[in-house]
Amino acid sequence: MIVISNKEQLVKNGETEFNQKARVLALESLESALNAVDPEQIIRSRLLLKNSILKVDGYSFDLTQFQSIYVVGGGKASGSMAEAVEQVLGNLVTNGHVNVQHGNKHKTEIIKLHEASHPIPDESGVKGTRRMLKIVEQAKKDDLIICLISGGGSSLMPLPRGEISIADKRRITDDLLMCGATINEINTVRKHISDFKGGWLAKKAYPATILNLILSDVVGDPLEFIASGPTVPDSTTFSDAIKVLRKYGLWDKVSASIRKVLSDGEKALIPETPKVEDEAFKRVYNVVVGNNRFASSAACEQLKSSGLNTVLLTSTMEGEARHVGVMLASIAREVFISGNPVLKPAGIVAGGETTVTVSGKGSGGRNQEIALAAALKLRSMDGVAVASLNTDGIDGPTDAAGAIADGKTLARAVEMGLDPGEFLAENNSYNFFSKLDDLLFTGPTNTNVNDLSVIVVL
Repeated sequence: MIVISNKEQLVKNGETEFNQKARVLALESLESALNAVDPEQIIRSRLLLKNSILKVDGYSFDLTQFQSIYVVGGGKASGSMAEAVEQVLGNLVTNGHVNVQHGNKHKTEIIKLHEASHPIPDESGVKGTRRMLKIVEQAKKDDLIICLISGGGSSLMPLPRGEISIADKRRITDDLLMCGATINEINTVRKHISDFKGGWLAKKAYPATILNLILSDVVGDPLEFIASGPTVPDSTTFSDAIKVLRKYGLWDKVSASIRKVLSDGEKALIPETPKVEDEAFKRVYNVVVGNNRFASSAACEQLKSSGLNTVLLTSTMEGEARHVGVMLASIAREVFISGNPVLKPAGIVAGGETTVTVSGKGSGGRNQEIALAAALKLRSMDGVAVASLNTDGIDGPTDAAGAIADGKTLARAVEMGLDPGEFLAENNSYNFFSKLDDLLFTGPTNTNVNDLSVIVVL
């Protein structure tokens, strides 16, 4: 069971009775959302085996028709997904290799769990990815490959193309993250400097059958962008990747090896990523087993069970984190004043993934920045709270999952001599909420379906 470990302290920080109640409700809804997308539970409930027939989401596979069953994949949730697959299939699994994040605590007997780095890829990730390819390339037409994909898969399954080094790939990944590029833009570049992503896994596994189980961490669940789509046709091109780098002023800064691969691809000197007409994809079955909408709905159900009028505002929220924070606070104020768009007591849930364009020298994550921007606009409202977290339990390069703010946050900060505006300008939300003891801590959750923000207005 996933819990917010410092929930008791967070509630006490509410100061007033109404603020404390609002905090309790917001935090409980976030915990419910996290537990609803526990990867192990999802796989065991969605992957059903009876009399040698494996069923998932309307697809059926007669396992007696396959000579071997292999398991490959990678991502923040891949360890728990692999563990669950073994629980369902047992000794029917022939072999497997899955890349997991350093510190993985899951145990498997047949599937090898190989630790690698996230969010910046490392040589260990390359080594593990090569082992996956060795498994799938030996697969035959009467073999089944179960692929486990979750958020973080792009970083955990690196295989640079051509003469590109892992250091080159790390640098461009870091630069794109820092400049505020969207996950889709980042993955457009990643796919075209990789020999694994952008459909290459499916191409190299052909003619084997692939069942791809996906825990989505991309807004709207576009399959080709989840872990950069190793089993999915790629609609983007080398030209698109170059445009992304030029858009953020990075084209002249990337390594010569990356420019060469992308330029050669644009000139058709090397093959494009596999496209939809490729016959390999006729033997691929992609199933999204969990996503942000699933988690957001669970948060709403928890709020409703507590007697609140609820609205799932969106599960596809995007934009600059600080702007989203202002928007959430403005919605809270509208409900507080007028009862629109939902009557008090109200619980509003918004999911998705925002971005932070880093201009300051502080520390923080996008959810902490959402909460800080919201705090500036929640002034003097009693019984109102805004909480936001990353479902993987790690918000940006910090040990916090997110943060919570209410109508007293600003006053508490001023009493301590803190200027919230300065902290926001420096992208220093972590240190701001650390001083207030209003950071959310869950530890790594072993799942990832983007971010969740909850508004409670009593």
